[in-house]
Parts: sequence; C-alpha cells; structure tokens
Amino acid sequence: MKIKISNLLETEKLGKVISQKLKDKSIICLTGDLGAGKTTLTQSIMKELGIEEYITSPTYTIVNEYHHPKKVFHFDVFRINDADEMFEIGFDDYLNQDAIIIIEWADIIEEIIPKDAIWIKILYTDNIDERLIEITGIDLEEHYENFRD
Repeated sequence: MKIKISNLLETEKLGKVISQKLKDKSIICLTGDLGAGKTTLTQSIMKELGIEEYITSPTYTIVNEYHHPKKVFHFDVFRINDADEMFEIGFDDYLNQDAIIIIEWADIIEEIIPKDAIWIKILYTDNIDERLIEITGIDLEEHYENFRD
C-alpha cells in the first residue's frame, strides 16, 4: 500500500492506525530517506501505545528499551556494519521476548529480520512537506480507502 502524508497530524494518524494493529512480537522495520520521518513515525506509534517518555532515535546506543505500559524495543541500526554486530548485542534475545520491536534503517540488517515483519518505507516527494509511505506486512486499507500514490 502507498499513501502520501503532508503534515505532522497525518503522521500521528498513521502512527495511531499502525499501533492499533500491533500485537506482542510485532516487528516494524522503517527504511527510507535520511530525515524523512522514521523517528517521528516511531514517536507517534509509541505515543499511541501509551509510552509517555520522550522518544529519541538511539543512533549511538543502538537500542532504547521501554517497559511501560507495553514493552517496546526501539533500534536504530544506522551505525551497524552488518548483521553479525546485531547478534553481538543480543538481537536474538530481543526477538524472543513478548515485545514490539521498531527498527530504523532495518534494510541494513534485512537478512536477519523475521519474514512476518511490517515494512514501512518513507520517502521524500517533490513537495517538501509531503512524504510517500510504502507499507507492507499490515493491512491498513480500511483506514485508507482513498489512499493516493
């Protein structure tokens, strides 16, 4: 599915819709242009999950953990060189927990991502305020019947 969003309010709506479809052990893989809104969408999803902490991208720490009210692991693998590095930090242990996992720059470690993951690609368009969002692995059609691409 492809949709276009034009502002923060639409990003928040998308985050809300996605969060309503998640269950424990859901994995959200975010990819796309630098600065296009991966962290902003993550913040919107986590807000809807009830996480009230200030959400930042864990670019230097690789993973931030949140445990209330839902367990969520937020990864930013921008600085990871390969999948082996992920196993060194215990990625497989994270996968085995009843938690929602959100991974920014997931395409870097695509070969170790479970097949049932949700993939969200965020791209700039010619309009500076607009983003093209490509989503696979989750059905949002009922919320975006009139989606545009």
